[in-house]
Amino acid sequence: MRILVTGVKGQLGYDVVNEANKRGIETVGVDIEEMDITDAASVKKVITESNVDAVVHCAAYTAVDAAEDNAVVCNKVNVDGTKNIADVCKELDIKMMYISTDYVFKGEGEEPWDPDCKDYAPLNVYGKSKLGGELAVSETLDKYFIVRIAWVFGKNGKNFIKTMLNVAKTHDKLTVVADQIGTPTYTYDLARLLVDMIVTDKYGYYHATNSEVTDENAGCKTGFISWYDFTKEIFRQAVLAGHDEYTEDKVEVKPVTTAEYGISKAARPFNSRLDKSKLEKNGFTPLPTWQDAVKRYLQEIEF
Repeated sequence: MRILVTGVKGQLGYDVVNEANKRGIETVGVDIEEMDITDAASVKKVITESNVDAVVHCAAYTAVDAAEDNAVVCNKVNVDGTKNIADVCKELDIKMMYISTDYVFKGEGEEPWDPDCKDYAPLNVYGKSKLGGELAVSETLDKYFIVRIAWVFGKNGKNFIKTMLNVAKTHDKLTVVADQIGTPTYTYDLARLLVDMIVTDKYGYYHATNSEVTDENAGCKTGFISWYDFTKEIFRQAVLAGHDEYTEDKVEVKPVTTAEYGISKAARPFNSRLDKSKLEKNGFTPLPTWQDAVKRYLQEIEF
């Protein structure tokens, strides 16, 4: 099998290429320099000449707040760019995997979102653009995977964990939102699942984040979590790894509501819980717990 991966310079695209290569799967990794997804001619030329069996589309405009002032660019990348890829995949009769987000939903209530739920109601420009990308794929192709993820962190790029670790070096008090609930996704773990998927024909919508610990004796927050809980676990794991500068007496983390935090330009969903049970039902191995992912991730980065 041979696959093309877009956004190879990003956190997820980077890990997907590495995972596929480890398994002996031929990959063609591209970023904007090799293939401008907003240019239909460029997309057709690169995918056709690459002679691949599938495209894993990781590239995206992901600056959620900036998108509020740059809707045209955001839509050009996330909607038009995705449609360009879907059109070529249809013409060549090859598989396509599109990476989406929980932001396609309104994010109310406390029940996890089902992957096949069609109650779309994105709250911001970014969410609307990712929904537009989903529809471009589902309305064009039959052989597609749409995989929604949330709260992503990976080795290759900026993310919440790196931000918290860096901010805590210069601040002894942090305020973190505690009323937005979900689960993080480690791109290293996600990449394994995506490669598992792309070699099958088990098409459709999926949700994929790291798993939630349910053991009350785990020594940390269990179940779905808030950004505040996430931060506390990041620092707890950092201390266990020998970084005493993140102990509670050196860095105080205060939970606040989204309204109290009050900085973000784009509205965020309060409920980012994603139901991942469809993975096991279709024979895929779920991702490890997010706590385990944080532990392994901190061993991979310098901080």
